[in-house]
Amino acid sequence: MPHQDPVVIGPYLCGREQPLLWIAGPCVLETEALAIEIAEELQRVATAVSVQLVFKASFDKANRTSSSARRGPGLKAGLEMLAGVASATGLPVTTDIHEPSQAAAAGEVCELLQIPAFLARQTDLLIAAARTGKAVNVKKAQFMSPGDMKYVVEKLVTAGCDNILLCERGTFFGYGRLVNDMRAIPQMQALGVPVVFDATHSVQEPGGLGGATGGNSSMVEPLARAAMALGAEGLFTETHPAPDQSPSDGPNMIPLGEIEAVMRRLVSIRNVMLQEFETACD
Repeated sequence: MPHQDPVVIGPYLCGREQPLLWIAGPCVLETEALAIEIAEELQRVATAVSVQLVFKASFDKANRTSSSARRGPGLKAGLEMLAGVASATGLPVTTDIHEPSQAAAAGEVCELLQIPAFLARQTDLLIAAARTGKAVNVKKAQFMSPGDMKYVVEKLVTAGCDNILLCERGTFFGYGRLVNDMRAIPQMQALGVPVVFDATHSVQEPGGLGGATGGNSSMVEPLARAAMALGAEGLFTETHPAPDQSPSDGPNMIPLGEIEAVMRRLVSIRNVMLQEFETACD
């Protein structure tokens, strides 16, 4: 198993004593112009609050509730959009991959590959992601315990990946509801890897809108505050200028116009936690 050295994600180091890694962007790609608009505003906020920003957007939402839901532009067009964002802003970018065949192409554009929660146990997908040589962020499945993620880490390490992030995003609590067991953050950190807290997907209500996923965005910041206090090394948030108009996950998002104030409060909490940790270690 790896040990708790910072992991390398493009130009960044992610670890307890490093600036917060912030993975943020819209749920799904719509147009390159909109993606760049969002990325530029997030970049401004990241600079203002001194965090490390990776821009995130999906080229395909392959696990939508209904077959009639909009999925995104697809692999080729989506990666071209993400490459455009990276070129325009200089930011590293990330996206979900759903099949082993998508890994190599995504790895040519992205510094970080994301494995969706429902696919965390898919061995061939993990191996393909590891073989790209890029960092890999695996979302803990809603049906898996934090301890079971050690096997995910083992698969990635065996396939040659040492730059691994694990992501907490909630656990099934009956039908249509997720809850966060915040013990998952230190428990997954004990596996020797940094942990990202996915604040927006944690408030999802799967199937809550009938043929679409609902959510409760008012709970995003309270949960994220707890994750910062517990020492999560990364934070994942989805955002959009007009969440009600987003093709996917609008009910869970932080409106783009509100995200700077939220991030200032969250970074303040993390800074206090780090100061307390340093004092305790002196």
